[in-house]
Amino acid sequence: MRKRLALAAGAVTAIAAAQTLSSPARVLDPAALEKAVRQEMTAENVPGAAVAVIQGERAIFAKVLGVASVETGETLGTGMLFRLGSTTKMFTAAALVSLAIEGKLSLDEPAGKHIPELPPRLAALTAHQLLSNSAGLRDEPALPGPDDEAALGRSILAWSDGMFFTAPGKVFSYSNPGYWLAGYLAERVAGKPYAEVLRERIFEPVGMTRTTLRPLLAMTYPLAQGHNSPKPGEWKVVRPAVNNAAAWPSGSIFSSLDDLSRFAVAMLNEGRVEGRQVLPARLPAMLLERGMPLAGSDAVYVYGLVRSRERGVTIASHGGVRAGYGSLITFAPEQRVAVIVLANRSFAILGKAADAALEMLLPFGKPAKEKRKRARAVHPRDFPLYTGLYAQGTMKMEILADRGRLMIRRDAQTMPVTVHEGDEISFTPAGAGAAERAMLIRAEGGRVEYLSLSLHALARQ
Repeated sequence: MRKRLALAAGAVTAIAAAQTLSSPARVLDPAALEKAVRQEMTAENVPGAAVAVIQGERAIFAKVLGVASVETGETLGTGMLFRLGSTTKMFTAAALVSLAIEGKLSLDEPAGKHIPELPPRLAALTAHQLLSNSAGLRDEPALPGPDDEAALGRSILAWSDGMFFTAPGKVFSYSNPGYWLAGYLAERVAGKPYAEVLRERIFEPVGMTRTTLRPLLAMTYPLAQGHNSPKPGEWKVVRPAVNNAAAWPSGSIFSSLDDLSRFAVAMLNEGRVEGRQVLPARLPAMLLERGMPLAGSDAVYVYGLVRSRERGVTIASHGGVRAGYGSLITFAPEQRVAVIVLANRSFAILGKAADAALEMLLPFGKPAKEKRKRARAVHPRDFPLYTGLYAQGTMKMEILADRGRLMIRRDAQTMPVTVHEGDEISFTPAGAGAAERAMLIRAEGGRVEYLSLSLHALARQ
């Protein structure tokens, strides 16, 4: 299974340069791919899914399976809208980068140049830090909230320094609020509401005719209803639909398989679709060039995507989950291949189906044997290098010494910690089938400064 940011995932290989490369012809097996999709839909209890594979300048596979609504039994269509979740982030990034290409802002200048009302620390953040999740901002979920588009600016202008959990530029930590601020920065630079910026700069030029952030517009098109699944084989339509205009830039686009396929073609062809220049030629490459490494991995969070090198192939990908839906968009820029997967069940990312398509088309090397990092003993005199409270907002974990052992406390559980080579630690919560793993990130001098668990860094207090 490839790295996923619910998400997914480096060598620095710009798309523009990659398009000069070629590889032996490989053939997609449509029947085998459809079988893989159906199997994962069954395993993940998904009522409906839409899958497209792009190669070069066109879709070579586009399939919808299942139903748009379990209540009506309506079949899905390739033009039906799904809500994307965090795959929205690549579009927010694309809009902001397009403004930078036009010279309307620098990705490395303070956001306060364009939003002077921000408090000083927030005003000092740059678009690069926001888009690469290296701004030091804590994460928050996008809870139900206001529907009016002015809520984005209203919310951000009420922020204080309490949004920070650490200094900018020090560590990767996934942050939805960072993308809210990035979207508002695009709004202020362009002088138009965020949804309008994306419509004018991305959706309309690419020919994404039904794609929108606005629910009242989305509901005028055929829509795949979002579902929850209380148990296998049972689904319920999500009612009411969840919306929060203040959080649109991190995960709220409505789009279809047809529209996303056009965006993928533009990404793989230096901004061209059907021979026309619809996005700046430099934009796809700029999304992948700069970022912040993920702890303990060769993956890098670039601009709205995670870039990694997997078995000799550069992959750039992002997943998205939200109430009622899941999505995954993956690019292999060197081979000019993309895979799009949409599902209408909460938090369903059909990663195995996407992997099946990629395995058919990409020149992956042989899988390397997974090497578990060996455990190593830590002498009690070195315990102070590790012990302490690690926190980010409401997320808190504590490493402590107890009877000559290192322990970790999370919520009401205290568990033994095993320290491995390469500053990896593991611990097993009660009732868990497998150990959880985290990375320790050290400052100069060897003192542990952060605990990185999954996509979030917790700062030592």
